[in-house]
Amino acid sequence: MKLLKQVFEFYINSSIHVALSVCALTCVTIVEYNLAYDENVLYFIFFASITGYNFVKYFGIARFHHRRLATRLKIIQFFSLIAFLMMIYFALMLNTSTLFMVSLLGLITFLYAIPLIPKNYIVDKQQNLRQIGGIKVYVIALVWMAATVLVPLINEEKIINLDIIITALQRFLFVIVLMIPFEIRDLNYDSLKLATLPQTTGIKGAKIIGILILMLFFILEYFKDEVTALSVLSTLIITFITLLFLIISKKNNHKYYTSFWVESLPIIWLTVLLLFS
Repeated sequence: MKLLKQVFEFYINSSIHVALSVCALTCVTIVEYNLAYDENVLYFIFFASITGYNFVKYFGIARFHHRRLATRLKIIQFFSLIAFLMMIYFALMLNTSTLFMVSLLGLITFLYAIPLIPKNYIVDKQQNLRQIGGIKVYVIALVWMAATVLVPLINEEKIINLDIIITALQRFLFVIVLMIPFEIRDLNYDSLKLATLPQTTGIKGAKIIGILILMLFFILEYFKDEVTALSVLSTLIITFITLLFLIISKKNNHKYYTSFWVESLPIIWLTVLLLFS
């Protein structure tokens, strides 16, 4: 049992689970737009997600405490290095337009963690995008949207039309709602200067905003030129499930409520889509 717990903690802490969630959302796009299955895109997104998330999470720790890192963190660092090398390998399999897009995403991720922003634009001691009040969730949503919608479509050389723009907006809104339970969880730890939704509107207010965003997320499905019963049904189901997770979110939820269950919602969405397709 202890071994299983350690394996599960490594699975969560090394960002494998969140990487699978990003891949699941990418597969949702692939299914919805009948794209050809390209394992190079999925493998790239998987390893890039691990690399990006672990870079953001552990950069500060590795930078200032590298001589006395715990064994588990050293293992994650080594795992992240392997993921980075695999990311580079699969990046070479992508077309030029896709490489340009992922380079922009890489730059955003870099600026999210590295203190390079001029001091007059920051609200805390760390000079990075992560610390600018009020924009953290939107940066994350933008990266997820681009990675899971634009990257697979651009790699297939699809023309960006109204339906794709609406899908991108839906994905952006969906990720914003996914972030609210995390922000509720971190209320006791986040600096007030971050101006997260629960900090500025309270937990109840954040949930109400999340519900309104979910309503818009679902309604947007009807504005597409090509609307299918499958897309409406799957969107309705994931909207309802996400709504339930949002409503029961609180500050003292179990630590795996957000890091496992909430982050499993994209996987649930893909499962629903495949079951009814």
